[in-house]
Amino acid sequence: MLSLLLRTTFVYFLTLTALRLMGKREVGELTPFDLVVSLMIAELGVIVIEERNANLMDAVIPLVTLASIELIVSYLSLKNSTVRRLINGTPSILIRNGKIDQKEMRKSRYSIHDLLMQLHENSIFNPSDVEFAILETSGDLTVIPKSQQRGLTPQDLGVETEYEGIPTILITDGEINYNGLNDVNLDEAWLWKELQKRGINDSKDIMLAVLETNGNLYLSTK
Repeated sequence: MLSLLLRTTFVYFLTLTALRLMGKREVGELTPFDLVVSLMIAELGVIVIEERNANLMDAVIPLVTLASIELIVSYLSLKNSTVRRLINGTPSILIRNGKIDQKEMRKSRYSIHDLLMQLHENSIFNPSDVEFAILETSGDLTVIPKSQQRGLTPQDLGVETEYEGIPTILITDGEINYNGLNDVNLDEAWLWKELQKRGINDSKDIMLAVLETNGNLYLSTK
């Protein structure tokens, strides 16, 4: 039992390390090549865990090899457009100026049902409202509505807006984020002063504290 526990733990961290080395792209959007490598890594991990007589090196060598291949191919894809097209493919334009491209649909093996579903997910219900619909290599559909169908923006109205920036998280689940305080040039004394104004004397009572870009302190208590 202990041997199985240690073997499983080792394979878990080895697989996690391999995926981390392969980059965040593995988690966010899988190309066909990425998907194959990820499935092979997962299968190798399961085999080594189930086969108790298998040597752990039987997992280390294939995992390191697959991760190395992925890193090399990713590097070549960055440097060479031909390799990038061969490995990842190219985006397909399924709708141009409201007209569905049937040839591209067949080439991508993309059905009308799939297209309508993805348009609905982008809050588009009439294909005629679409300027371009691009099927990305990851399988996501990027939809660009016609200019008449887009929502108004401050720029359209000629209204000047201020830079907003990104809110800073100061406390998560009771833990103070000191790096966040440093990023906004504030200290722990300021934070406690603000908390005590709101009758809070223990950070453990706070689920989330965020300093918004307008200077307001948002608090959500447990």
